[in-house]
Amino acid sequence: MPLILTEEQAMLQEAADGFLADNAPIAHLRSLRDSRDPDGVSRDLWRAFGEMGFAGVIIPEAMGGLGLGAVEAGVIAESLGRTLTPSPFMGSSILSAKLLTDAGSQAQQAWLPRIAAGEAILALAVDEGAKHAPSRIATRAERSGNGFRLNGAKGFVLDGHIADALIVVARAEEGFTLFLVDPKAAGVQVERTVMVDSHNAARVTLTDVAVDADAVIGEVGGGEPVLGATLSLGRACAASTLTGAGDQAFKITLEYLRTRKQFGKLIGEFQALQHRAAHLFTELELTRAATLGALQAIDAGGDEADLAASVAKAKAGRVAELAVQEAVQMHGGVGMTDEFDVGLFMKRVRVLNELLGDAGFHAEQVARRQGF
Repeated sequence: MPLILTEEQAMLQEAADGFLADNAPIAHLRSLRDSRDPDGVSRDLWRAFGEMGFAGVIIPEAMGGLGLGAVEAGVIAESLGRTLTPSPFMGSSILSAKLLTDAGSQAQQAWLPRIAAGEAILALAVDEGAKHAPSRIATRAERSGNGFRLNGAKGFVLDGHIADALIVVARAEEGFTLFLVDPKAAGVQVERTVMVDSHNAARVTLTDVAVDADAVIGEVGGGEPVLGATLSLGRACAASTLTGAGDQAFKITLEYLRTRKQFGKLIGEFQALQHRAAHLFTELELTRAATLGALQAIDAGGDEADLAASVAKAKAGRVAELAVQEAVQMHGGVGMTDEFDVGLFMKRVRVLNELLGDAGFHAEQVARRQGF
């Protein structure tokens, strides 16, 4: 399959870029951060996101979404990376929507039209330690009466502080199981954590939280394959956001090289900087190809989708890190100031690198898949 967007996908990219540039430029992030907004996201903007169809990009048309695929989700994720817009897109429209679409009951899928409209926000609670490690989930689900009791603690729950419902991954006697949990239920404690990039996450503590059997998403003990497919989509979309952030940092740097003079010359005329810029350009193009390949593999299905998502996440993480480091170095002292945007991109890339596994995590996944 060619590693280029179709005409329809390119039109979606243009629409997402235009909408975010007009309604949520980087100044939007600064405004939410500096005003210490209690939600950390604009609900009006999110509803407008829903009206554009972006919030329901992977949700079936019968459920109020666009019914599109992973490539289209990645297109929107990349646009969000270019503008650094805080939004529940990853946690609600990608991870939670994917789980409910694939395994939710009819009652649970009633959330999907509200997610698509930007009216409801759901969050997926997976990680528990400092690093992404879904195989080491310790949260317990023990049978109790007609349902279960949940005990454990989750961290890095994207937008968990404003979630209307939580999807909790716990270890039951039969294996990993997914539960739809009311964040206001007795025993659920949610604490907002503003991350270094001024985006939102939460810590969630579950103490003897009672849930009915109807709260189980899919089958008891059958959560691992559903979660695996969801995480692969999330990782590929995170790679798209990293690509967008790295690409935008590169564009800001190019503009600086073309306008900043030193010793009577534009600094972009110095060959050493030209070589570094050319190297970064090629790395970004390779990253974009690897990411698009992963998204296409997810849409096509098959065993290679997980591997492709890991390759894309690892590559995008390392290249975006290179892009923001080069941006700060080439800008010199101003690159370190808060007033200049490149520092915001560096912080965003740092957080995205940890989201759903850093480059080291995914390099290990690739090595294991190759038999090392």
